[in-house]
Amino acid sequence: MAELRRLGELRGPDVNRFITPESIFLQPLGAIEQHGPHLPLNTDEVIATAVAEAAVVAAPSELNVWLLPTLSYTKSNEHAWAPGTVWLSPTTLLCVLDDIGRSIARTRARKLVFLNGHGGNSALLNVANRELRLHHGLQTFTTHPSLPSDQGGASGASELGMGVHGGTDETAVMLHLRPDLVDMSKAVRRIPEKLADNHHVRFGGTVSFGWLSNDFFPEGHIGDPTHATADMGREMFESAVANLVAALGEVAVFNFGR
Repeated sequence: MAELRRLGELRGPDVNRFITPESIFLQPLGAIEQHGPHLPLNTDEVIATAVAEAAVVAAPSELNVWLLPTLSYTKSNEHAWAPGTVWLSPTTLLCVLDDIGRSIARTRARKLVFLNGHGGNSALLNVANRELRLHHGLQTFTTHPSLPSDQGGASGASELGMGVHGGTDETAVMLHLRPDLVDMSKAVRRIPEKLADNHHVRFGGTVSFGWLSNDFFPEGHIGDPTHATADMGREMFESAVANLVAALGEVAVFNFGR
């Protein structure tokens, strides 16, 4: 049976034995934030952690991938209006990511992959990638369990390309992973229909815009969870794991085209 390699389970003297210059560290990032009336606050944490754990087990042993503890509190200030949301400021999260990178750089590993379960972190992680490269010499990467629809990813037909938070995909995956935390009796479709007619100013359009999740609907989610099923979620989850394993294979040999 393949191993779930966790850095935290190594004893001190074993770090230099098992962590080599070829090792890859995988850092999941989740969130504790409102996800509408039907999903739990820890949706992003649950999904990112599960995909990361399954990918580490599924990855070929020669990739030498090591799992770091999930970072659960991240930049969720678009949901700051909702009680229960716990969020770090952008400055704080950048400092935390820099501290993690600095610590990883003390090992022999040279590669750090962020698995980002919360779309609100994406822009900041792109900044962190370059900062960690500059300040600590690491090769850094960001990927997602699935690419958010506002960043070019797919979204269900009923969502008009705008299922960005608590919609079909997240609900389906949670129905697969933790159905006990989902209340489908409270799932309702919430799509900003007028934005769908825009070519530029819309989710996934050429013009981005600042937004808070309650700018659109008081429930706080943007998507259509009503079509979600556990079978859909299982397929999405398995695809996410396979895609991450494939991406880690490319990360292992990546060296700026040299």
